Amino acid sequence: MALQVGDIVEGKVTGIKPFGAFVSLPEGKTGLVHISEVSYEFVQDLSAVLADGQTVQVKVLSIAPDGKIALSIKRTQPAPERGARPQNAGARPAGNHRPKREEKPRVWQPKPAAPQGEMSFEDMMARYKSRSEEKIADLKRVTENHRGGYSRRRG
Repeated sequence: MALQVGDIVEGKVTGIKPFGAFVSLPEGKTGLVHISEVSYEFVQDLSAVLADGQTVQVKVLSIAPDGKIALSIKRTQPAPERGARPQNAGARPAGNHRPKREEKPRVWQPKPAAPQGEMSFEDMMARYKSRSEEKIADLKRVTENHRGGYSRRRG
């Protein structure tokens, strides 16, 4: 009996790599279970879930013309209920994840002015001018980097 897409068969894990596990199938064929097809929960390390020589049930997802067989372990198991949280998902409250806002409307308020101390008008203008020049210099440097360096006139 030849393998077909959608078949569920038993196989033996023959190798574990960071991207997936190779599974030996009937008739001497070998397929790959990608790490994303091992479990419905996040899997960081395959060797924590699978072991060499372990017998697993797999579903044939696709068979490429060059003979590569894509397999899935998780699709042989029932899907978890929608909205159900995995056991290791952290200590978040179930249901609505956002805290409730106060019901009164939010109104924009300007930020309070930073304390200026005992600065004269001239001192404030000098500070404004130096900050402005720094910002313009930064802006010029960024725009020149986007243009590919400094510009030279040709002519």
